[in-house]
Amino acid sequence: MSRKILPIGVEDFADFQRINYYYVDKTDFIKELLSNPGKVNLFTRPRRFGKSLNISMLRYFLEIDTDKSLFEGLSILKETRLCETFMGQFPVISISLKTAHGDSYEFARNELCTIIAKEALRFRFLLDSNKLYEEEKSLYRQLIKVDESQKSTFAMSESTITGSLNTLSRLLEKHYNRKVVILIDEYDVPLAKANEHGYYDKMIVLIRNMLDAALKTNSSLFFSVMTGCLRVSKESIFTGLNNLKIYSLLDAECDEYFGFTDAEVREMLDYYGLSEYYDTTKEWYDGYRISNAYVYNPWDVINWCNQLLSSPYKRPKSYWKNSSGNDEVKKFIRCMGNGVTKAQIERLISGETVQKKIEEQLTYNTIYNNVENMWSLLFATGYLTLSEIPSENLVRLKIPNNEVREIFSDFILELFEEKVAEDGTLVTEFCNALKNGDTANVERVFTRGMGKTISIRDTAVRKEFKENFYHGLILGIMFFKSDWGVSSNREAGDGYCDIQIEIEDEGIGIVIEVKYAEGGDLDAACKEAMDQINKNNYTAELKEDDMQRILKYGIACYKKQCRVVLERE
Repeated sequence: MSRKILPIGVEDFADFQRINYYYVDKTDFIKELLSNPGKVNLFTRPRRFGKSLNISMLRYFLEIDTDKSLFEGLSILKETRLCETFMGQFPVISISLKTAHGDSYEFARNELCTIIAKEALRFRFLLDSNKLYEEEKSLYRQLIKVDESQKSTFAMSESTITGSLNTLSRLLEKHYNRKVVILIDEYDVPLAKANEHGYYDKMIVLIRNMLDAALKTNSSLFFSVMTGCLRVSKESIFTGLNNLKIYSLLDAECDEYFGFTDAEVREMLDYYGLSEYYDTTKEWYDGYRISNAYVYNPWDVINWCNQLLSSPYKRPKSYWKNSSGNDEVKKFIRCMGNGVTKAQIERLISGETVQKKIEEQLTYNTIYNNVENMWSLLFATGYLTLSEIPSENLVRLKIPNNEVREIFSDFILELFEEKVAEDGTLVTEFCNALKNGDTANVERVFTRGMGKTISIRDTAVRKEFKENFYHGLILGIMFFKSDWGVSSNREAGDGYCDIQIEIEDEGIGIVIEVKYAEGGDLDAACKEAMDQINKNNYTAELKEDDMQRILKYGIACYKKQCRVVLERE
């Protein structure tokens, strides 16, 4: 029997039944939401945590004339009374604002027009409705009017855009004689992108006015659900909206419906015959705490399972990092010395926690104005998660898993490379000492280099990560030696050496093995590194390449100390 297809990037709920995708049943979300809904419900969750899919699920459940077979075999159908009351009973307007952005306000505005017009086109039957006056049909035509000068775009005035959702909901209510549900996915993306490109003030006015008309002064509204990464300050966008119910990362309601629970991940791994990878999956992609629920990043788990099915021997990697620019972490790390201390980042990288006050109401144009806002931003976007809540106003934060720890590490190493580039002597001194077999100066110069970045504390973080970090620091120095052949983790002899170097014009070959000295025993770690080089014959390839002088280095690191041993062949 063939297995279901892994749903990489699938956000349309209907596809799960129609194309036989694997689905983690989150339909109990509908039950919990509809048991006690607010008039306007806002869910704030990190990106790639299933927000768009849940919005799509709600649309198919609530929409008039829905295909009820889409929910066959799912938990929500057990709720007979709720299904009778809500399923297929409402006109639903559903839009995603994730593409409503661009380099300029004009481009972003046109994208917003397109999003609204495409949704309005789903209701072309309104033009033939005998329940609408001709004047009302004329209002509908304004929502789908094509710009005659640019056939690929829609032509809406500013006032038409801001009133669009209100207008469409009033027309749908009159046609169906039923109140309307409005679903808005990624409501804050236009604001985040506008802030990046310098037109925030214009965009905030446009989005605020549109939401005001749709959610505040709309008698046709039954209820609304919105999703986003941040709870944007009420003063900036939800002015006067007193019917807003927030489901944030600190709220217990609906806490387990965005992200995969441990039981759901175990079931998925078992289904695909991947149960042996459970521990690795947990270390890399679990660890997010949403109020009382502990969840995995679903984007990562699905991509990781897909990788294992085709290449079971590959190491886990950061799929989440590659789905975004990660500017939040970059800017945070660059604040070291400006309110963010090295000690704070060291504690996080090493698996410890920091205590902070979280500001849940932010504005995109002031996020980077102070460091405290940045801590809140990292929490809201999933780079940090809850460890505990010691008091009403304070939380303890931690890095959730190996994937995010690697993201932090990569950007720390990137910053380290920049600092190395500023120090013109560091590369020359280190490389000269390395090729000359001068262990004392290799130690001295590398120690000086380590002083430019954070250290790794001797805590619960796995030794493998610590070694990879110091390995990265050495590569950060070697990066600038363009005339050397430097490779990392390449196959050599009977295994993989950390770093291999060929200096062809001088016939010098170098093998480096890096170890983290647990408890600070640098001599023992150096011996372990050298034993590994010799046992696994890491110099075999250098000999095949006719390197005349071969140097074997065992380098041990502990915090900002290092020890270097050398053997020659």
